[in-house]
Amino acid sequence: MSDAPQLPPDVALLWGRRPSGRRGRRPTLGIEEITAAAVRIADAEGLGAVSMARVAKELGNSTMALYRHVESKDELLLLMSDAALEPPPDLTSAGDWRAQLGAWAAAVLGMIRKHPWYREIPLTGPPIGPKNLAWFDSALGSLDGTDLDEEGKVAVVTGLLPLVHGQARLSIDLSAGFAEDPESFGAGYAAALAAVVDPIGFPALSRVLAAGVFGPGGPGADRDAPAEGFDALDAEFRFALDCYFDGVEAFMARGATGGR
Repeated sequence: MSDAPQLPPDVALLWGRRPSGRRGRRPTLGIEEITAAAVRIADAEGLGAVSMARVAKELGNSTMALYRHVESKDELLLLMSDAALEPPPDLTSAGDWRAQLGAWAAAVLGMIRKHPWYREIPLTGPPIGPKNLAWFDSALGSLDGTDLDEEGKVAVVTGLLPLVHGQARLSIDLSAGFAEDPESFGAGYAAALAAVVDPIGFPALSRVLAAGVFGPGGPGADRDAPAEGFDALDAEFRFALDCYFDGVEAFMARGATGGR
């Protein structure tokens, strides 16, 4: 009997280590083909269009043929969450840790914009698939030149993720809204606020409105611009990243483990 620990089912599935329990000729249909077809459908029609039956039709197979390899739609979504990722970018030439993590964040945001359905997949645990772990490793590696201990590096990377995923949701959804109704952004938004906001009920927001923050060139003006590197990131996201990185620098200054 082997002393090797048994992998959890989801880990075994993602790493191709789940025993098939079948003998005979190698089947022509496999997990990679099934997952790739599901990703194609999601890219073209959205995540809601993905089902075992729809994927089977895409592949010209029966639905039961898929269930021999993928036991449920939840398993299919798990496979898709890893398969959609491309290899992480080489960050070594980007500069210091701030530039490297900024480039990493831009790449993650670009990946999600390429596959907008990705943000709709439920998060059920920490990264465990081979591609997800490659991205996690890449982000951690950008902090190698700092004084952070290993626990601190994990804290910095995991703290960055909500910023990236939140920006992905905002940028994708608001870009769609901007394309449909540009007037609802910028000057149009300012006009709508002016009609409902008063200094007594909304004193702080009234001061923002009076300062012209939501006029032309305000939030939403560049939401339809794709992210292709740190310099092309939305202005609001660059600001959020800079604030986060400033906080990380202060955390480092207190000592690699101080204040946690």
